[in-house]
Amino acid sequence: MIRTPLRPLARILSAREQGENPDRIERDNIRARHDDMQGKARQRAEGRLLVLSVLFLAAFSAVGLRMGSISVSAPQEPRSGGGGDNILAQRADITDRNGHILATNIATYALYAHPQQMIDPVGAAARLAEIFPELDHEQILRQFTGERKFVWVRQKLSPEQRQAVHDIGEPGLLFGPREMRLYPNGALAAHVMGGASFGREGVNSAEVIGVAGVEQVFDETLRDPANNGAPLVLSLDMTVQAVAEEVLDGGMQLMSAKGASSVLMDIHTGEVISVVSLPDFDPNERPRPLTEGDQSDSPLFNRAVQGVYELGSTYKLFALAQGIEEGLINANTMIDTQGPMQWGRFKIRDFHDYGPQLTATDVLVKSSNIGTARIALMFGGERQRAFLASMGLTEPSPLEIIEASGSQPLLPPNWSELSTMTISYGHGISASPMHLAAAYATMVNGGTRVTPTLLRQDNAQTGPRVISEQTSRIAVDMLRQVVTRGTASFGDVEGYEVGGKTGSADKPRPNGGYYDDKVISTFASVFPASDPQYVLIVTLDEPSIEGLGEVRRTAGWTAVPVAAEMTRRVAPLLGLRPQIETPALTAVTLSSN
Repeated sequence: MIRTPLRPLARILSAREQGENPDRIERDNIRARHDDMQGKARQRAEGRLLVLSVLFLAAFSAVGLRMGSISVSAPQEPRSGGGGDNILAQRADITDRNGHILATNIATYALYAHPQQMIDPVGAAARLAEIFPELDHEQILRQFTGERKFVWVRQKLSPEQRQAVHDIGEPGLLFGPREMRLYPNGALAAHVMGGASFGREGVNSAEVIGVAGVEQVFDETLRDPANNGAPLVLSLDMTVQAVAEEVLDGGMQLMSAKGASSVLMDIHTGEVISVVSLPDFDPNERPRPLTEGDQSDSPLFNRAVQGVYELGSTYKLFALAQGIEEGLINANTMIDTQGPMQWGRFKIRDFHDYGPQLTATDVLVKSSNIGTARIALMFGGERQRAFLASMGLTEPSPLEIIEASGSQPLLPPNWSELSTMTISYGHGISASPMHLAAAYATMVNGGTRVTPTLLRQDNAQTGPRVISEQTSRIAVDMLRQVVTRGTASFGDVEGYEVGGKTGSADKPRPNGGYYDDKVISTFASVFPASDPQYVLIVTLDEPSIEGLGEVRRTAGWTAVPVAAEMTRRVAPLLGLRPQIETPALTAVTLSSN
């Protein structure tokens, strides 16, 4: 930058020659320079004011737009966006259909340590190992005597444990308040509850999140402040659930079974009143998943939903119902049962020789594989698959627990004519007991599809029609005859008109083929047959019992008696009054004599 001199020599000499004062030239130059500087300063100030005005206008417009959008939006509860101590720990309760608490929150404390503030870290580690035997004493000692400034010791404490830690008197051991999830009924309905754990953790609070069961499926709902803490109401009845678990556990031990499951469902609403899987666990102390071996051996495995099995002759009802619905047979149609039935190199046999012919009803009552296979050939594989699909037997169960997503039925890769025959009596296709309960409810409720649900319902479902009401009534009558004069004679419960169908399927080997001495036995029942209300499915894994001098494994000897005892005990709890069946006139005469 070139600056103009205040006293230019040429002008000074010229002024002196003309007799002027040279100092005036300097004053004029100083004044001109100041005027120029003031002009530039004014321009800069005006530019800055313009920028500030634009910024102010933009900010004011943004605030105005935001206020306008808020004024026209629906009110919403603010969520915590912070971390650490700003974690929202509140989680809504879960109750059964009668309002009994299944899951709730209690105030507790977490234990953490500041090793740098400890007076005696070695002694503190030893005392903590005594109070909490599950802690690794060597690891705690290394953490306390190392360079760490913060150590989590335990996520939750009982009041007794907190007092014991307090009595140590170590200033470096501190307590952080928080809420924890409590299941006051222990293992009752454990597979439905699933369990919860801590997510984000802060010193003064922790996020409680669902890890399985309904806790995980409804995690966002249970944590949503907009629900104002309203409880999640399930369809379960805890009194019925407790009785079902007790009876099933006793039956599993009596039958020397490896595992067991049961499902009790309202056939009109689809509500699951009780669902049991044994062995089970306590969700308050949820065990770790197995890291090796068969996951179905873990108590976390839900046999009623995740377990997909060949359910044997319980499928015969579907073949009979489809044949009747399509007008191919009626209840009294004579079916060829001459055996064995040959298909290529395969032979289909019956458990007993039932003679050359049986009525369609007796095919179900006596559980004839040959008769059912011949009926299935009448409508073929394509229509069979469509019929089973209409009841949900080819897709995962829609039940509201996270484990249901893994309940995909196992279908044959090639639905051949042989598959059509074997599937008609429950072999070559696998589904869960929950699938079977929904399908049987569809068969006996008048013929409309039922979707199982764990949420309490106030009205009956109005699903698509699968079979006619007439076919449904015939199916119920057939099931009743299976109990009164067929393979499920041990299933009759006086006053409750039980109907049902047994199923005994050889258990498949992991590497192919089937075991000779291991079965999955199932009894699918409905009661009362005169006015169907409930479906009960009982399944036993590898049962066996001594009967009439030999080992019995079939459902008639194993699953059926367990289901009968369960029906006898839960039916009154469901509000069903025992009904006296009117005897035939001959029976009345003999009784009077």
